[in-house]
Amino acid sequence: MKKVSILSLHLGYGGIEKSIVALANILVEKYQVEIACIYKLQKKEAFELDKRVKVKYLIKNDIAKRVENYKVLLSKKQFKKLFSKLWEDYFKKLRFISFFKDTFSSFFTYFNRSIVMKKYLKRTDANIIISTRTFLNDLLGEYGPKSAVKIGWEHNHYHDNMKYAIDVIKSARRLDYFVLVSNNLYNFYSNKLKDTNCKCTFIPNVLDKIPSKISKLNEKRLVTVGRLSKEKGQMDLLKIFNLLVKDYPDWHLDIVGDGAERENLEEYIKNHHLQNQVTLHGFKDRDYIDELLDKSSIYLMTSYTESFGIVLIEAMSHGLPCIAFDSAEGACELISSGKDGYLIKNRNYQAYIKKIEDLINKKEERIRVGKEAFQTSQKYTSDKVGKEWFDLLEKSDINE
Repeated sequence: MKKVSILSLHLGYGGIEKSIVALANILVEKYQVEIACIYKLQKKEAFELDKRVKVKYLIKNDIAKRVENYKVLLSKKQFKKLFSKLWEDYFKKLRFISFFKDTFSSFFTYFNRSIVMKKYLKRTDANIIISTRTFLNDLLGEYGPKSAVKIGWEHNHYHDNMKYAIDVIKSARRLDYFVLVSNNLYNFYSNKLKDTNCKCTFIPNVLDKIPSKISKLNEKRLVTVGRLSKEKGQMDLLKIFNLLVKDYPDWHLDIVGDGAERENLEEYIKNHHLQNQVTLHGFKDRDYIDELLDKSSIYLMTSYTESFGIVLIEAMSHGLPCIAFDSAEGACELISSGKDGYLIKNRNYQAYIKKIEDLINKKEERIRVGKEAFQTSQKYTSDKVGKEWFDLLEKSDINE
């Protein structure tokens, strides 16, 4: 049995990490699968991993975990909490020397991540190696075994950030294949890499779980799921809901996720007296989210950008009609407007509200669109997406 190694920064909570686990669980049916993971951020992986998949952690100290906790607070601009945490961990106990030692160790750990991955790549016996980040592409291209098939896997959209796009292009030049999760990314990078030996291919992300039931679309609930950050547009969603709820006061909005924007959202909810009509659930596991989707009637996305939008597919798998702005590239690839959901042009609030009102007032339309959405979601099941991955890996074996 041939061996596949997937290179990962960590296996904590995150979209890339979720995709890594989903792919490993698929590939283990035909391959020996190992995840080479640089950091261990928690005792157990955030997403359920098949027991046959081997995880090899390259840095085993807990500095990365602590630094990650501090980094999350910093990214959320929760400076009081950050100082409080540092106070409890170091200053209250007069552990000044430990603070400086750990600060040095954290910098060393950051720079050491490339060193430990180089060593892994030089020693691995994997036949196929899949990289999941730009700096890992660089290392794989330079230090990966000559006999191994080298595959890059890009999840992020460059969003007109050409510096990022150029870094990605440079990192992929020495790889054999480059997997893109959307047609938009495929068209862009295949053109940029056409003069190299790296072959681009489009394989979407996978719907890793098929729900046992779909929503009856009876509840007066709107829902959205995602990281609370400016590019996800949850503040826009609150402004839209604040206008909508004046005519539909018995409808409720559920927002699942956590992130840097949470305090701003909480302040808006409080200032506009929406505490009884909006719930910020924070980060929740998949079972909790599934239950919430089951009792919701419309899924709302207000992202400014979105590479693929796996949350849309998950909502569709519960039979929810979805509404999104067409500024989110991933939503445009997934939603056929008027069929299985709706795309709103030019981030027009009034048009967005009008479409929500149409679905609120016409249950038969909700049901029709929800049925189409469920059918769309079935294109992304593990058997269908898995076949595309197996076809790629088998082709790479032939070309090896």
